[in-house]
Amino acid sequence: MSRLIPVAVAFALACTASTVAFADQPGADWMPADQVKQKLMASGYTSITEFEADDGHWEGEGMKNGVKMQFHADPKTGALLSEKPDK
Repeated sequence: MSRLIPVAVAFALACTASTVAFADQPGADWMPADQVKQKLMASGYTSITEFEADDGHWEGEGMKNGVKMQFHADPKTGALLSEKPDK
C-alpha cells in the first residue's frame, strides 16, 4: 500500500501540470499577438525576444532604448501595462 501513495501523488501532479499548460492560452477576445507586437514596436521596442500569454495578459521581453526590458501588455488593447529592466 505504501508504494501506491507516491504513484498517486505523481499522477495528481502530472494532471495538475497539464491543466496549467492549457490555462495560458490567449482568449477569444484578445488582440492577436502580431498586432500587440506592432504596438510594442511603435512604443519604442526595437526587438521582442520572448512573447506569450500568461496570467490573463501578454508578457514578454525585448529591447527598448538599448536596455533589455520585461513587459506586460493588455490582452484586449495591446497597451503596455508595465515594463521594467530585465536583470
